[in-house]
Amino acid sequence: MIQHSLFDSFFCPTRVIVVSEERLQQAEREARENHLTAIDLRIEELTKYRTSLAKQLKAETTSQARNGKDLDLMDGGTFDG
Repeated sequence: MIQHSLFDSFFCPTRVIVVSEERLQQAEREARENHLTAIDLRIEELTKYRTSLAKQLKAETTSQARNGKDLDLMDGGTFDG
C-alpha cells in the first residue's frame, strides 16, 4: 500500500502542453467567431422583443385614444389625451 502525504500534490511534476502558434491562433479565431455568433443571436432576440413591445404600446395607445373619444361622446366633452 502506498501512502500519500499532504505535500505530494505540491511536488508533482508540472504538466507542459506545447501548442503551435497556428493552432493557438485558430483556437482564438474560433472563440471570437463563437462570441460573434452569440452576440448576433442575442441582437436578433432583442430586436424581436423590441418589435413586440412596440406593437403592444401602439395597440394600448390606440385603445386608450379610442376609449377617451367614446367617453367624450357620452358626456359631450372633449378628449384631452
